[in-house]
Amino acid sequence: MLSKKTKYAIKALIVMGKNMDKPPIQIAQIAEQERIPRKFLESILLDLRNAGYLYSKKGSGGGYALNKNPEDINLAAILRLTDGPIAMVPCASLNFYHKCDECHNEVTCGIRAMFLEIRDASVKILEQTSIADMIAKEAVLSAELLG
Repeated sequence: MLSKKTKYAIKALIVMGKNMDKPPIQIAQIAEQERIPRKFLESILLDLRNAGYLYSKKGSGGGYALNKNPEDINLAAILRLTDGPIAMVPCASLNFYHKCDECHNEVTCGIRAMFLEIRDASVKILEQTSIADMIAKEAVLSAELLG
């Protein structure tokens, strides 16, 4: 399940991606617009800034803005940054591998084999989906609603 931290990070990145041509956005504005608790958002934005996805500007006209193009920020990277592993079991994780204590033989484990396939499919989709794609998807869904 997607954590609130990851969901809020994606929402904030989408807001900033939609405002690429505008000055940095204040935390309070993003928090209010997306209904995200401000203190939680501050922590998330700091993590995103420290990872190089955002830059911050202090003072008058200050706030946060994307440090990369929305096309260059994929969901797999954001999910790993905010939640850690994408795999649902530790023995199937690419970046956070850990052998399962109860497993006798990983080579013949049906659970691991199936969850490797699930992980691979998930990672492929997440790596191919950027913040720009999410912005475009929202535009399509809004247009369909207004139809």
